[in-house]
Amino acid sequence: MNNKSLGTINGSPLVKLAALIIIITGVVYAKSIIAPFILAIFISIICAQPISWLEKKKVPNWLAVVFVLFGLIVLFSGFSILIGGTLSSFSNNVAKYETTLTKIINTFIQFLNDQGINIPKDQASELIQPANILKYTASALNGIFKMVGSTFLIFLIIFFILTEFKSFSTKAKAILIGSDESINYFSTILQNIRHYLGIKTLICLITGTLIYVSLLIIGVEYALLWALIAFLLSYIPHIGSIIAAIPTVLFALVQQGIGGALWTLGAFIVIQNTIGNFIEPRVMGKGLGLSTLVVFLSLLFWGFILGPVGMFLSVPITMTIKIILEHNEKTRWISILLGTPAEAKIYLKHEQSVKKQQQNKEHLKEK
Repeated sequence: MNNKSLGTINGSPLVKLAALIIIITGVVYAKSIIAPFILAIFISIICAQPISWLEKKKVPNWLAVVFVLFGLIVLFSGFSILIGGTLSSFSNNVAKYETTLTKIINTFIQFLNDQGINIPKDQASELIQPANILKYTASALNGIFKMVGSTFLIFLIIFFILTEFKSFSTKAKAILIGSDESINYFSTILQNIRHYLGIKTLICLITGTLIYVSLLIIGVEYALLWALIAFLLSYIPHIGSIIAAIPTVLFALVQQGIGGALWTLGAFIVIQNTIGNFIEPRVMGKGLGLSTLVVFLSLLFWGFILGPVGMFLSVPITMTIKIILEHNEKTRWISILLGTPAEAKIYLKHEQSVKKQQQNKEHLKEK
């Protein structure tokens, strides 16, 4: 086989697809290592901003890194103490709500029987056991914070990334020497990620605070726990707020009955719609640069590959890939597909403008 035929095989779309599948499979199997590393990279990108600000105030680089890392540790420790205490209290009081949940289930079964849908109570009690439901809820809540186990590894990676962060730009220039455009899109990626994660964190914090205040007014117990869940899950586009609302509304139903559940559901709907439809679009500015369908599909894709970390970081990861694809002529069409219709129109107008300029130049040469 000659070099020409070998090059044709290597450039085959099927070979590229097979290589991509192999890489994805490898990432899925190694996600316990890769997920903390990716999370550490994105946290480091956010931390680079305060480090840069401290350096402008004449603080040495190593001391700025120590200050920022210490602040992260304090923030995370306080966060963990709050979550741990609330989860412990919730787990200890699970049995207290079992009787109430049993009454609600029996009332619902009786209502179905009155409507002509015959469900034997014995079979229903076997299928729906209140103790198991509450235990599953508690274990699911613990699962949300399972990432705490890799905290030390994440902080270690963040520390080493931050200490060498300034050298990355020098290395990139050395690798891509003579290509200023390539260097520019690295800075574009960093700016977009920093903008998205910074604004998204502020939005999630507002969401969690409003839900906490609402639940306190309604009288739902463990308001802090449900608010923290809403804060964390608000990072997940579209479905995160729905997932956060379900256990909170169910708990309000068990604790306060239908009235409390309806008030809780109403609070979630009003807060999430107000923030999602009015506040977030204005604060985000020009938007994510991704179509709604792509945001949802990226959530499923990265969630499958990297687990919870992939769901939280699905948008910034996809944004990064889109920017990289945008700066290559051969892959620009994929970037356009990932983008919004408005971006496609802008790109189309730009291309038409370039073609007109070329035609005018050729016309002037002919004259």
